[in-house]
Amino acid sequence: MILKNSEKKENNRLEFQVESDNAEFEQAIKKAYQKNKGQINIHGFRRGKAPLYIIEGEYGREVFYQDALDELAQPAFDKGVEEGNVNFIGMPSIVSADVSDERTAVFTFSVELYPEVELGQYKGLEVEKVPVEVSEEDVDREVESVRKRNARKLSVDDRPAQKGDTANIDYEGFLDPEKTNPFDDGKGENHDLELGSGSFVPGFEDQVIGMSVGEEKDINITFPENYAEDLAGKDVVFHVKVNGITYPELPELDDDFAQDVSEFDTFDEYKASVRKNIEERRAEQAKAAFRSAAIEKACENLKADLPETMVKAHIESIIRNFASNYGVNDQNMQVETLASMLGIDEEAMKTAIRPNAERETKVELLVNAVIDAEKIEGTDEEIDAYIEKISGSVGASADEIKKYFGMDYIKSEFKKEKAMDIIADSAVAVDAAPASAEEAAEPEKKESEEAAE
Repeated sequence: MILKNSEKKENNRLEFQVESDNAEFEQAIKKAYQKNKGQINIHGFRRGKAPLYIIEGEYGREVFYQDALDELAQPAFDKGVEEGNVNFIGMPSIVSADVSDERTAVFTFSVELYPEVELGQYKGLEVEKVPVEVSEEDVDREVESVRKRNARKLSVDDRPAQKGDTANIDYEGFLDPEKTNPFDDGKGENHDLELGSGSFVPGFEDQVIGMSVGEEKDINITFPENYAEDLAGKDVVFHVKVNGITYPELPELDDDFAQDVSEFDTFDEYKASVRKNIEERRAEQAKAAFRSAAIEKACENLKADLPETMVKAHIESIIRNFASNYGVNDQNMQVETLASMLGIDEEAMKTAIRPNAERETKVELLVNAVIDAEKIEGTDEEIDAYIEKISGSVGASADEIKKYFGMDYIKSEFKKEKAMDIIADSAVAVDAAPASAEEAAEPEKKESEEAAE
């Protein structure tokens, strides 16, 4: 086979033509004959015994052409890619496949080319690094979260419900004051509602406060304008019954508490461990944020057109990963169907999913360019160590990791991680601009919630 020619087309596509010689085509014809002869009836011959020239004489010389072309298509494509040093993305297509008068196969293929990438600076980048600091308030906040999780729930029957209590309620919502028209998903039984949590429609919890065990009453609510479309801005009535009331009794912050919630004997030891855990967690978060910022900065220095094929592949990956969070893992389901099921509309695609997909595409181009620039390969020892690291993180043996992912994928991922390490490890840390009080408080609040969870 020979690569006859190649031509650059619009939209970064390349067409190239590959031709087999006569011997290759005749060999493919013989394979097609052996494959199909058992299905052909020729008068005077038992099924499968008619010679090739007899079948061609009966049905025409072209009888096995298509099967022969199918046989030669992949080798022809591979030959064109190898000889032309074609770096393509996405799925190739066959523009034409013909047989010449000399009985040679002539294929024309079309592929989208991998984009040209100008790497720019990716080493020695200056990146802000937020210092790891833990205040006494941070420690107290986390201890208090653990304290609340270990509170005892005590029943109340001698007073009305108050803020901070948990009321067990039955409720049903109606669209009319006569309570004849219930709305969908507006009914619940034995629901535990923490009063003051803000987990129900605004105004609902305030009206449950003051109710006693066994009491029933109607609660008038106006849904917010930004609520679900069928209820947004509507006046509704909830009929509510209080089945029970409980309140948390918080444990004392003493040595007994420390022994109950940890392996430490004293409260001081436990509190010191909480501080250490926060410091370690924030150090890991700071390291991950620094790494991400370095890669982001290297992406800013990268110049390349983002191929739509790669962007679409990342969009699909994002949607499928999102769907897997809800237990939907059917790889045969169309991504458009998944998006519809998940409520991903055009606005969400435009403002959230596509920008993320474009960023991931740029990171992919960056990492691949660094792998080429640094000539990253990986020794057997490095690959083995990488596999051991993966196996330790997922609780599987090295052999299971190799069998599940395959060595080609593992080596590819190793090279990508090493490329990102080069970017991050060479980056120069500079002091971050001081955050406002509100900005500083937000991650602490989030962190405390995560720790409690």
